[in-house]
Order: sequence, then C-alpha cells, then structure tokens
Amino acid sequence: MRKLFSRPSVTGITEGVIWKQLLLFFFPILLGTFFQQLYNTVDAVIVGKVVGKEALAAVGGPSGVIINLLVGFFVGLSSGATVILSQHYGARQDEEVSRTTHTAIALSVAGGAILTVGGFLLAPWSLSIINTPTDILEPSVIYLRIYFLGMIPSLIYNMGSGILRAVGDSQRPLYFLIAGCITNIVLDLLFVLVLDMGVIGAAAATVMSQLVSALLVVITLMRTNEAYRLVIRQIGFHGKIFINIVKIGLPAGLQSVMYGFSNIIIQSNINTFDTDAVAAFTAFGKIDAIFWMIIGAFGVSITTFVGQNFGARKYTRIYRSSAVCLAMAAVTTVFITTVICAFDKYLLLLFTDDPAVVAHGEEMIRLVAPFWIAYISIEIFAGSVRGTGDSLLPMIMTCFGICALRIVWLYAFVPRFNTIDSVLFSYPMTWIVTSTMFILYYFHGGWLRRRRAVIGDPLARGEKLHILKHFFSSPNKTN
Repeated sequence: MRKLFSRPSVTGITEGVIWKQLLLFFFPILLGTFFQQLYNTVDAVIVGKVVGKEALAAVGGPSGVIINLLVGFFVGLSSGATVILSQHYGARQDEEVSRTTHTAIALSVAGGAILTVGGFLLAPWSLSIINTPTDILEPSVIYLRIYFLGMIPSLIYNMGSGILRAVGDSQRPLYFLIAGCITNIVLDLLFVLVLDMGVIGAAAATVMSQLVSALLVVITLMRTNEAYRLVIRQIGFHGKIFINIVKIGLPAGLQSVMYGFSNIIIQSNINTFDTDAVAAFTAFGKIDAIFWMIIGAFGVSITTFVGQNFGARKYTRIYRSSAVCLAMAAVTTVFITTVICAFDKYLLLLFTDDPAVVAHGEEMIRLVAPFWIAYISIEIFAGSVRGTGDSLLPMIMTCFGICALRIVWLYAFVPRFNTIDSVLFSYPMTWIVTSTMFILYYFHGGWLRRRRAVIGDPLARGEKLHILKHFFSSPNKTN
C-alpha cells in the first residue's frame, strides 16, 4: 500500500523534454477539471430534463454565479499555498513543505466554515439583489443553502489536490474526482429521478460526492511518507508561511472576486429578460465551461511548472515552458471553438427541449465562442508570472482590463442597447484589452528579475536573460 503513495519525481518538471512533460502533467488536470465541471453539469442535465426549465435555471443560473464568487475567492487565496509549496518542493526544502501543507489545510477548514455560515444565512439576500426571477427564487435559495453545507469538504478537496499537484502528482486528484463524480451521478439519478426530490436531491448529491473526494485526498496525504504528509494534530497556522500564502494568494482571490462580481452583474442583466434567457444562459454556461476547464488546466499546469523551476533556479526553462503551453492552448482552443460552433444546437438539446431556450443559447455561443482565442495569453502568462510569486500586478491588470472595464460597459453602454448581445459582448471586448496588457507585461515587465532579487538570486553582472530568444527557442530542449 505504501508504494501507492510514493513521491512523484520532481525531475519530471524541472528536467526532460518540456512539451512531453507538460502534456503528462496537463491531461490528468484536464480530466480532473472535466469531472469537476461534470458535478454541476449532471445536476443541470438531470434537473432540466426531469423537473423543468425553472429548476434548470435554479441550479445553474443565479446560484451558480454566487457559488463561483465565494468559492473562487478561496480557491484564489489557496493558490498562494500551491505556489509556495511548489517552490519549496523544487528547492528540496522538506521542512517548509510540511509547514505549508498543514497551514494550507488549516486555511481550507477555516475558510470552509466561514463560507458555510455566510452562504447559508445570506442566500436569500444575495439572490434577490441580482434580480433573480420570482419563479425560480425559492428553488435557488434551497439549492444554494444545501450546497454551502458542503463547503468544508469541498475546500479540503481543492486544497489537498493543489498540494498534490504542486509536488508533481496530477493523477491521484483525478482518480478522487472521478470517484466523487460517479457518486454524484448515481445519487442524482436516485434522488431526482427515482425519489423525485428535485432541486433538493441535486444539491444533496453534489455535497455527498464532494465529501467522498475530500476523504480520499485526506487519506492520501496522511498515508504518504514524504514531506507533504498530513498529520491531523499538526494542522494549524504557521505565521510566516500563512503571511506568504496571503501575500501571493490574496491578489488572486480578489481577482476571482472581481471576476465573480462582474459575472454577477452580467447575470443580473440576463435576469431582466425572461426565464427562457436565464435558462439559455445556464445551458450556455455549461457548454462555455468546456473551454474554461481546458484553459484552466493549462493555467494550473504552467503555474506548477514555473513554480518548481523557479525554486530550482532554472530560469530559461520557465520561458520555454510558457511558450510550449501557449502554443498547445492556442491549438486546443481553435479545435474546441470549431466543434462547439458546429454542434451548438445539439449540445443545447442535452439540457432542454424548449425551442426558445435553444434559440437563445445558439445566439450566445456564436457571439462568444469565436473570441475564446483572445483569452489564452491572459491565462498562460498570468500563470507563469504567478508561479514565481508575482501575483499583485497580474491581479491589477486583470481587475482593470476585465473586471472594471466590463462593469463600465454594463452600466454605461448596455442600458442604451438593451439586448442580450450587448451584454455578452462585454466578454470578448475585455479579453482583447487585457490580453494586450499581459503580452506587454510578460515580455517587457521585468517580473523575473524582481522575483530573483526577492529570493536573493539577482542577475549576475553581465548576465542577461533574452526573453524572446528563450521563449521562441526549441521546445525539445531540456534545460
């Protein structure tokens, strides 16, 4: 049994052919993200088909953006732990790896408790302020409250998976998520289809499946003999490490909140139309998530790659990894966009048979999907820079370019052109602006020089890292 939990090889990230190692690390994360998304998608499909479009809107519309807002803040905050742990692991600093692990788990328990209480109490108010239609308000409150009862296991799973990925293990989080997803599907069918529990059954199935995934990841961390082994009595906050986690993770958490806030405003605008539009936006969101889970997997991959190579002080490999990851993301995005636009109607029919909902959904997909390619440099370059511990400026650029600009558009221009298209155009417009800023910052912002100075490894006299040269050099190089 001990061999099952043996230490992943750190050399898989800090050495070897980059594109091969990146793919080996990427695919388990992608599949894991797919099964993570499948949780809510299964809820939406079963509820939409069995209960109706009002229930579909309740489990994935207004309640979804609120969940993403609050959970996204913690996931962003916890990314600080992943970056710090990957750097210590790459530098072979085992004592610091252990302290980071126990601080991270303590943070997930505390954060989960806060979200449970806050989410349960504030569910009706939060749904009402975003103009949730009255015919779906009650089921949305029910779904949201039950969902937030499972916050502690949800955050423990996410943090534990982040710990495993930070040390180069992207496979076991996938296995645990598959187990949770199978649990969710079985319980969805039992609670909704057999026992006719509706929205309550869908929410309960999701919570129970998250509990299964959390238990599996905790058992894994407790059984390993490596530095990231979890000892229950040692769970607690180590002051210096906690401060460093907050320094790196808080900007990412605030960035996620700004994302969520802007999406809430978009949802609020969509809610002013009718239930058909809300249901279509819910279905569109599930299809749209195909792209986001892929690009998110690339982002997690490059952050971990850069983190370990930064800890190992292999700086040119950072640039090469970023270039390879960006190229793979571009090819994948073009393929996904082509497929989804070609089969958009059939994908929407998975969620509902209502012709009006399907028509709205097709319009949404055809407006937004062709612009996904404009987003990829944001994810890859932000992940690369954040992997070195530089998270403040990426947060500022994202909050201004995507969040603030989007809010300005929604309040200043949408009221003059009150259509669904004018609301959704806020996505591609802000992606293009923010992507331009990240490209300029990555190549001319001096971020790596500053981070090297922070860890006491400034550029030697006469040394110069040619970013463009290393970025466009052969991906087959191993250093």
